[in-house]
Amino acid sequence: MAVNLKRSSGTGASTEQIQRRRMLGWLTGLGLFGSGILSAVSNFVFIKPRATYGQPQRFSIGKPDDFPPGTRATLGARSLCVVREGNKIAALSTTCTHLGCIVGVSDTGFACPCHGSRFDQDGTVTGGPAPRPLPWYKLTLAPNGELEVDKDIEITPGSYLSL
Repeated sequence: MAVNLKRSSGTGASTEQIQRRRMLGWLTGLGLFGSGILSAVSNFVFIKPRATYGQPQRFSIGKPDDFPPGTRATLGARSLCVVREGNKIAALSTTCTHLGCIVGVSDTGFACPCHGSRFDQDGTVTGGPAPRPLPWYKLTLAPNGELEVDKDIEITPGSYLSL
């Protein structure tokens, strides 16, 4: 069985060229279409904002019964200290006003472990480089009975929420 691999110079060669051109044209069109789709998707991703706003500044900290009278509870994840004296409750920041370190509760109030600032029980500066007292935040009782802190609203130090 002998197979003739020789091409004829007739119509077969031109048909083969037309099919090849059609295939190359089809592949070119497919490539252009794919790159157009990829370009549109990447432009959409570029235009969409990628802003991260952080944690909300207004949040619930629990029910008043979670903080019995005489409590000084720190909520580390929120940089907050909840103080309850009798039927009065308040929320103080635990972020040092010097360089933003997290202060810890001490026997006399609060102490910054980084630069030595000291604050009394009400957050007033008693020593160190801190330029101003710890801020007090607005505390409200929500309709569902939970306490809500709004860190966007600073209140006068010594202002408690009466329960």
